[in-house]
Amino acid sequence: MRGRATIWHIDAKRIFCLLALTGGTIALAACKQPPQSRYAFSPAQEQRGLAAISRVGCGACHTIPGLAWPQGRTGPSLEGFDDAGLIAGALANTPENLAAFVRNAPAAKPGSTMPPMPLNEAEARDVAAYLYGFDDD
Repeated sequence: MRGRATIWHIDAKRIFCLLALTGGTIALAACKQPPQSRYAFSPAQEQRGLAAISRVGCGACHTIPGLAWPQGRTGPSLEGFDDAGLIAGALANTPENLAAFVRNAPAAKPGSTMPPMPLNEAEARDVAAYLYGFDDD
């Protein structure tokens, strides 16, 4: 094809480097937060979070630290939640993402089997505070 200009010349080495760089960036997004950037919440916020967890029945599906009963097994255990890299295998593990996921999981992660929960924004933030603040390390 003489006379035809090639705009992109990408060889296998460049493709490999591009994929490695992209994959590395995605992998870093799933990493646990370093200790200096961990989250701090007030004890009152954490107590309200546990009360909200009890009220809406999160324990029916999940094992939740500090909740004696029920201890559901349908959903994943939430013990050590603050150490998880991703929420539902897809969202960066941050209090903001968790609060959005708890309120309306199908909207935050399409295809999620967790139903929307009857929580307002403040209650969802309190639930996040409880799960991040529970000291199980």
